[in-house]
Amino acid sequence: MDKTGKHADSTKIASRRCQVAVPVPIRRGHMQLYDYLAGPAKNCPAGTIVNVPLGGREVWGLLVSHNQTEDISSDRLKPVICLADVPALTDETMRFLSAVSRWTLAPFGPVMRLLLNTPSALLPPPLQTLYGLSGHKTDTTRLTPQRLRVINVLGSAPPLPLTELSREAGVSSSVIKRLAEEGVLSQTSQPRAERTGLTSISDYPLTTPYKLTSTQQSIADNIDSLSKCFGVHLIDGITGSGKTEVYFDQVIKQLNCGRQVLILLPEIALTSSWKARFEKWFGQEPSIWHSSVPSARRKLIWRQAISGQPMVVAGARSALFLPFSQLSLIVIDEEHDGSYKQEEQVSYQARDMAIMRAKIHSIPVILASATPSLESWIHAGCAGIQTTIRGPDHAASPDWYHWGLTSRYGQANLPKVSLIDLRLSKPEVGKWLSSELLVAITARLEAGEQSLLFLNRRGYAPMTVCSSCGYRLTCHQCDSLLVTHKLAGRIQCHFCGIGQPITDTCPSCEQTDSLRTVGPGVERLHEELIQRYPDAQIAVLSSDTVQAGNADNMFAEIVEGKIDIIIGTQMAAKGHHFPDLTLVGVVDADLGLGGGDLRAAERTYQLLWQVAGRSGRAERPGEVLIQTFQPQHPVMQALMVGPDDNPNEARDKFMNAEAKARQAAGMPPFGRLAALILSANDVVKLEQAARHLNDIRPQYDKVDVYGPAQAPLSRVRGQFRIRFLVRTERQVALQKIIESWVSEAKLPSGVRVVCDIDPYSFL
Repeated sequence: MDKTGKHADSTKIASRRCQVAVPVPIRRGHMQLYDYLAGPAKNCPAGTIVNVPLGGREVWGLLVSHNQTEDISSDRLKPVICLADVPALTDETMRFLSAVSRWTLAPFGPVMRLLLNTPSALLPPPLQTLYGLSGHKTDTTRLTPQRLRVINVLGSAPPLPLTELSREAGVSSSVIKRLAEEGVLSQTSQPRAERTGLTSISDYPLTTPYKLTSTQQSIADNIDSLSKCFGVHLIDGITGSGKTEVYFDQVIKQLNCGRQVLILLPEIALTSSWKARFEKWFGQEPSIWHSSVPSARRKLIWRQAISGQPMVVAGARSALFLPFSQLSLIVIDEEHDGSYKQEEQVSYQARDMAIMRAKIHSIPVILASATPSLESWIHAGCAGIQTTIRGPDHAASPDWYHWGLTSRYGQANLPKVSLIDLRLSKPEVGKWLSSELLVAITARLEAGEQSLLFLNRRGYAPMTVCSSCGYRLTCHQCDSLLVTHKLAGRIQCHFCGIGQPITDTCPSCEQTDSLRTVGPGVERLHEELIQRYPDAQIAVLSSDTVQAGNADNMFAEIVEGKIDIIIGTQMAAKGHHFPDLTLVGVVDADLGLGGGDLRAAERTYQLLWQVAGRSGRAERPGEVLIQTFQPQHPVMQALMVGPDDNPNEARDKFMNAEAKARQAAGMPPFGRLAALILSANDVVKLEQAARHLNDIRPQYDKVDVYGPAQAPLSRVRGQFRIRFLVRTERQVALQKIIESWVSEAKLPSGVRVVCDIDPYSFL
C-alpha cells in the first residue's frame, strides 16, 4: 500500500535509471542518450563503460548520468547487462569525445566507437587453472620419477599453469592431471596474467642519456618550464637537427613523474629507424599503436592506458582516442603531414584534435616538423603579417611558442639542392631519367654510396590507353583510371581496390595488342634502372612492394649498405636515417602541383623538402637533383638552396607568399571551410537531394556557399557524389550554420550526407 492506504500500481516501481550513450549515428554533433534500468551500474560514476541491449543485440555504451524516477513502467525499460572490466573514463576523456563530436559534426556514436574500438579489452582476462601442492602427505618412495619432478618443482615455486608446470618438470600434462585427480595437487582458478611487454617505470632512465647541444638544451629547458599547463610548442627544425631528441627529453621527465605520454607519427614514419632511436634512449620499444598491431597487443595497450599505468604510446592518428587516464604530454611528430587527416566515418584532423585534447587536460603539446604546416606556422607567430586566428575549440588563441633548430646535429651538413629543367634536359624517348641525374647516380655507384630516386606514384604506370580507339582503362565502380602493377600482374583501382589481371585486349574495341601504358610509376623506374645498371642492387620502397612484416628488414639492408639504389614513394621520404645515402633524385617534382587543392603548393614543398632531407645525414656531403618542367615555380625556387644557405630564408619567403594569398582569398587558416558531400547509388535521388539542399541553403553575411557541383571524383565505390563547399570568415560559427542547414533538409532515402570541417581532399 502507499501512504493513502491504496495499493500501488504493480507496474510502477521506484527505480534508479541511467542514461547511456550508445554507438549509433543518430544526431549530428550531439550525444544520443537512451534510458536503462541501472542494475549493476546503480552506483557507478559517469564514464563507466556498460553493456546494454539495443534492438536485438548487445552493445557497449557510456554511462552519462543517473535519474531517479517513479513514473516509468518496469516493462518499458531494459536493464544494463553488465559493466566493463575496466575503470570509468575520466571526465577529461568524456569532454574530449563530446568536443570532437561537436567540432566535426559527427554523431557522438561514431566518435565513441573511435575509443571503444577494442571490445576484447572490456572483458575480464580469461581464467586459468593453477596447480600447486595440496598439502596432503605423500609417500614419495612410491612415486615415479616424472611425478617426483612435478612435486620438486612445486616445492620451490608458487602454483603454476599446466603448460608452464609441464615444461618446467619435463613431463606430459596427463601426469599433472592424474596427480590432481589423486589429490596430490590442488587446483585454483584465477585471471590469466596480462603481460604488457613494458618494463616498470623504475626501469626507465632518470636522466637524458645523450648530451643535447646548447640550442637543444635551451629549448628543452624552456618547454620544461612551461610544462605545468596547456601550451603549444612548435619545434621548427631542419631535417637532421635533432627535434626528436628534444621531445624525448620531455618524455623522460613525464615518465619520471609516473605519467603517460602520447607520440603521434604518420604511420609510414613508425619505422625501425625511429624505434631504434627510442630504444637507445629508453632501453625498450614504446607501445606501438596502428592498424596492423595484433588485436591481443592492442587489448593490453588499451587496458594499460585506461588504468593509468606509466607508458609511452607511439601511434598513428587513431592512438589519439586511447582512454588515457594520466596523460601529461602529447607530441605530434611531422605535424604537417596530410595523413593526420581522417576522411572516412568521422572526419577529423588529428593534429587539431590533439591540441583540443591537450587543452582539455591542461597539458602541453609539442609539434615537430622541418616543414611546419601553414596553420601552425601562423599560429606560432612566424608569418610576417598581422593576424588573429582561433584554435579548434573556437575559444581565444592559446599560448603558442616557436622554437627553431637551424643546423644539423653533429658533423652533417645540409645537401646542395639543384633543379634540372626537363624542357632543356629531356630524357631519352621512353625513359624518365635525365642525363644529369644518370651521371650523378653513376658517380655514387663508383664511390660506393647510395642514391634515392623519389616518385610519388605507385605501380608501373598510372594509365593504360588503347592505341586503336583511344579508350582508357577505368574502374567500373569509380571515376578513376586503373593503375598497372606489373610486378603483381594486375591493373588496380587505388580508390576502391578492385583489380583484374593485366590484359592485352581492349575491352572497348576488342583489338589485341593495342593497349599502351602511359607515364611512369616506381616499378617502371625500376625496369629502367635495371637495364641501365644490371649489376647494381636496386630496391623499390612502396606500400605495394614492402609489406609491414618485411619493412624493417628492407630498411636494415639499406642501412647496412646492401642496397645501391632505392626507388621510393613517400614511404621513403620520412623518418629514415641512411648514413650512406648521398644523392636524392626527384623524378617528377611537378606531380602534386595540379588540381584545385588550396594546399597543393604547400604540400609539394613539404614532401620534396622531406625527401631532400634524406641526403647527406652523416659525414659525407649530400646532393639533391629535382627534375621539373616548372623551375620558376615558387615551390621550386624555395627548394633550391646550397649547403651554406639558410634554408628557412627561402622557405619563409614562400610561406609568407602563401599566407598572403590565403588571407586575400579568405581561405584557411584566415577563413574557414567545410565540405558537404552527398552520395547515393541512385543519381536521380542524389540530384533531387542536391536541389533541395540548394533551395534551403543558408543566407548569412560573411558566408559563401559554392555548389552544388559534381565532385571531381564523381563516383567512388559505386556511389555518385555531389559537393557543396562552405566558406566563412574566421569568427563565424560554421558548425551551427551547417547543423541548422542539414537538420532542416528532408532528403530521399538512400542519400548520405557527410560533413567535412576543414577539408584536405577536394576530390
